[in-house]
Amino acid sequence: MISFFVCLALLIGGFTVYSKIAEKVFGPDDRKTPALTMTDGSDYVPMGTPRIFLIQLLNIAGLGPIFGALAGACWGPSVFLWITFGTLLGGGVHDYMVGMMSMRHKGASVSELTGTYLGSAMKQVMRVFSVVLLVLVGVSFSTGPANLLAMLTPNVLDTRFWLAVVLIYYFIATFVPIDKLIGKVYPFFGICLIVMALGVGGAILLGGYHIPEITLENLHPANTPIWPTMFISVACGAISGFHATQSPLMARCLTNEKDGRRVFYGAMVAEGIIALIWAAAGVAFYNGTGGLLTALGNGQSSVVYEICFTLLGPVGAVIAMIGVIACPISSADTAYRSARLTLADWFKFDQKPIKNRLMLTVPLLAVGSVLTQIDVQIIWRYFSWSNQTLAMIALWSASVYLFRKKRFYWLTALPATFMSAVSCTYILIAKEGFQLPTSFAYPAGIIFAAVCLGTFVFTCVLGKGKNAEADTAEEAYSV
Repeated sequence: MISFFVCLALLIGGFTVYSKIAEKVFGPDDRKTPALTMTDGSDYVPMGTPRIFLIQLLNIAGLGPIFGALAGACWGPSVFLWITFGTLLGGGVHDYMVGMMSMRHKGASVSELTGTYLGSAMKQVMRVFSVVLLVLVGVSFSTGPANLLAMLTPNVLDTRFWLAVVLIYYFIATFVPIDKLIGKVYPFFGICLIVMALGVGGAILLGGYHIPEITLENLHPANTPIWPTMFISVACGAISGFHATQSPLMARCLTNEKDGRRVFYGAMVAEGIIALIWAAAGVAFYNGTGGLLTALGNGQSSVVYEICFTLLGPVGAVIAMIGVIACPISSADTAYRSARLTLADWFKFDQKPIKNRLMLTVPLLAVGSVLTQIDVQIIWRYFSWSNQTLAMIALWSASVYLFRKKRFYWLTALPATFMSAVSCTYILIAKEGFQLPTSFAYPAGIIFAAVCLGTFVFTCVLGKGKNAEADTAEEAYSV
């Protein structure tokens, strides 16, 4: 239990210290933000910072810090270390830099930012990659809440019924102005999410459950290797490329650059704390990784349901389940919204008219509806890898940005290198990848990361004079 409290203290203290380092490296100032200069009543809408924080938390949280943390806990309390340091050194920096870069580039989506700093070829890759990832998120976060809602309602209201309701809601939330639905409802659900985490964590601590101390031993019952599978499985609980698609949404609503640290970095730390609580709850409630893995065999939704109702009782469990249901729903609808805006940026399609928003929303939701018929576990596996790959690319984009602005680029280059190794190694050994032996995949992943870092150093650091036009990239960029 001491390890849990140490990690919790590190997350809180890390936000106080390391987020300020990230802020100092980026250098926010008093310039007018896109929310003030490009207000359109749809996506560029000024909102208060506390409200934006809660929206950002819900947008990025999804099922990641809950389902991902439970999956990661199957390796034992070593997952506490990845959640803690991955959040502080990787996820928080990633979310903050992408959000702030987007603000400096008129609220641009991550694919457009990538094109500005990694070239037009990578822009095209990221455009397709981002839209595919966002649709996968929407699909993955549709069946989960539908299953949970079916558990809480009479049998006549089954999963299929709730899936239809959820998809209809996604359709509405994707194209209506961001302050009309998301801006009004999500702060309430954000509070429920926080209450849920505190309730589950408090019940574990006060209920006499044993949270094991950190060990680097692989405690996975199936002996699945920690590297890199655990780092992929935790997903949004430590670092997530999906967040790179969400931060631009709030970058279009913030009215002061100096609030970015609390919104972007702060929301990631809050998500890390939620993931830490659920990872601890998983191993403690089921008395070890063996019991947890067996329980997960019945579905992650059933695990969340059992933990909430057992620990919190009927009233507390309803509050907790609202938080768990609101998490994926809020992430999925903003995933579809981000997909719409990514396509709009791509094709320079003005999104102020309602008909233009509908022309992109309808086909996106149609594709998502079809994909819900596929086993969500298959969708989630592909999402997990593509999610971390997008994070890797976003971090390299931020590294080039910081270099061109003559800032301390190692802040992002080091986690970018690490995530390059994670992403490459995983796709080489995974079932949905090439299924190669670790004897080949491990060194190949290290070599790939070294090549990425070497390319960055050679192109940027050693070729300083080759991109002089980038000094005015922020001013010249046009969405």
